[in-house]
Amino acid sequence: MSTSSPFRIGLLGTGPWAGHTHAPVLAAHPGVHFTGVWGRRPEAAAELAATHGTRAYEDVDALIADCDALAFALPPDVQAPLAARAAEAGRHLLLDKPVATTVAAAREVTEAAERSGAASVVFCTLRFAPDTAPWIEQQAALGGWYLAQAHWLGSLFAAGSGSEYAASPWRRAKGALWDVGPHVLSVLLPVLGEVTDLSAAVTDPDGGRHLVLRHASGATATASMSLSAPPRAAHAGIELFGEHGRAALPSWAGATDALHAAVDALLTAARTGRPHPCDARFGLRLTELLATADPA
Repeated sequence: MSTSSPFRIGLLGTGPWAGHTHAPVLAAHPGVHFTGVWGRRPEAAAELAATHGTRAYEDVDALIADCDALAFALPPDVQAPLAARAAEAGRHLLLDKPVATTVAAAREVTEAAERSGAASVVFCTLRFAPDTAPWIEQQAALGGWYLAQAHWLGSLFAAGSGSEYAASPWRRAKGALWDVGPHVLSVLLPVLGEVTDLSAAVTDPDGGRHLVLRHASGATATASMSLSAPPRAAHAGIELFGEHGRAALPSWAGATDALHAAVDALLTAARTGRPHPCDARFGLRLTELLATADPA
């Protein structure tokens, strides 16, 4: 792959996440040729493509054939088989979190990418946002942490919520654990090490969970997640306690800059052959932990 030619990326998905984040970033990224859009609703694909000056595809395999990489903004269990198909064709993958809601499906994506040599990046926002990504690297390098306390309280399903994402069937079915749990785990694992023990308790009827984790470093962590918090209580944060005192995750602003950085990371991984730490195998590990916390 030439380092000077634009990277041809197609978008799979036409919902709010695709419209607000993926399509604008792909259209504006200087290293990308935004090849086209495919969606399960052809009329939505046509509208999104027209807005961003690209082409709508009715045949997903035709879009896969015309691209170097595919970006996914689909429900996880729609994403996984299409991602595996794209990887088998040798296409690089910009995946959304979670990769899938079953370990088998996430493993299929990972193994397909490894067989073909396709690069992959899982878009866990905090690992790429300009305010949080350096903080995560710094705390991982510093070490000496013995306790982490995390919470991610959203009001997506609270009374009166006007969020576009409240109508998402997969979020309603799988709840906070699967929607925001990957964000929390994507910070805890690089900072505290591999999870060696995990227990979970249900905290609300909309899929909220409270997790207790032990890590290979010897540290312990707790994480509380909900999508039904009252709007005034909505907040996300992670605090670390250890030899050097206390450290709090910085706030971050939106996902656009983070996705731009994730595209940069995918281009680098594809051109160098060096896997990114937040690749499909990391996404598989997140899925394994989420499935352990949600055995039903």
